[in-house]
Amino acid sequence: MREIEVSTIRDAVARLAVDSCCNLGADVLTFFEEAVEREESETGKGVFRQLLENASIARNEQMPLCQDTGLAVVFMEVGQEVHLVGGDLEAAVDEGVRRGYTGGYLRKSVVADPFGERKNSGDNTPAVLHTRIVPGTCVKIVLAPKGGGAENMSALAMLKPAQGRAGVLDFVVDTVAKAGPNACPPMVVGVGVGGTFEKVAYLAKKALLRDVGSVNPVPRLAELEDELEARCNDLGIGPQGLGAASPSWTSSWRSSRPTSRRCRWR
Repeated sequence: MREIEVSTIRDAVARLAVDSCCNLGADVLTFFEEAVEREESETGKGVFRQLLENASIARNEQMPLCQDTGLAVVFMEVGQEVHLVGGDLEAAVDEGVRRGYTGGYLRKSVVADPFGERKNSGDNTPAVLHTRIVPGTCVKIVLAPKGGGAENMSALAMLKPAQGRAGVLDFVVDTVAKAGPNACPPMVVGVGVGGTFEKVAYLAKKALLRDVGSVNPVPRLAELEDELEARCNDLGIGPQGLGAASPSWTSSWRSSRPTSRRCRWR
């Protein structure tokens, strides 16, 4: 049995909160760089160049990539041979978010009593925490600040079995079409299928943790991802909703992490 102080997790969450808002992942940077060459529209090329410049400024100045630093969504895998000591895990995660968002001067988006006075919590807590117990002696933390501009474009449907594959494709593409420019494209589309309504939402959110450009190891799902990507691109929304002459989105069954950070203990 391995003991880990919850204060260690608190400190890691605080670091990840700032890091994820200021440092764009290498996979996304690579996608932007390649998109500059691939995009046929000069307007589209210009958008991607601005995104790359923004990412560079954010990293060098340690300033948020976007003013919407979102709700802190924390995915945690805890090895079953780990004994967490020194306090309450959920309280430690919230304290990490509190320290990260306050000390990092990140925007706080959480409000209490949404049907009442809607008073801001002032520290972006509580976090949205998903935990899994897994084999081993490690703890893995992924923090993804989920901006409201993308989150409020989310959708869920209960399809009839007879709608099958075509029904899933149509629903996803229709959801992207309705989102249009409101979610600040280019964006990553996470899709979850199966289970109960809360399970499928979790799967879709977890899908965003895949690297941009990764290929699903299941051939039939990889084919489905390719079809979804092509159909979403064919909508012509383009980067920042300004239209595009060539693909500038990335969408997949289990997609990618736009700005997330991971921490492991071994």
